[in-house]
Amino acid sequence: MKALEIGNLNGIFILIIIIMIGPPILLTLIGFGVKKSNPNAAKVLFILAAVYLLVGLGICGSLMI
Repeated sequence: MKALEIGNLNGIFILIIIIMIGPPILLTLIGFGVKKSNPNAAKVLFILAAVYLLVGLGICGSLMI
């Protein structure tokens, strides 16, 4: 198994990618679910997802280089 080799950082790389992209996807899905009943809350969730994605890709993405 190459995933368990000493010095292999693929698992950490995948974990960082999930942390960067997972919450914005979740917030967007929740926003679409809430949009019908509460459009203002959905708008806030969409904005939070966009900000999280920009900050996550900007800071975490620059640290991975």
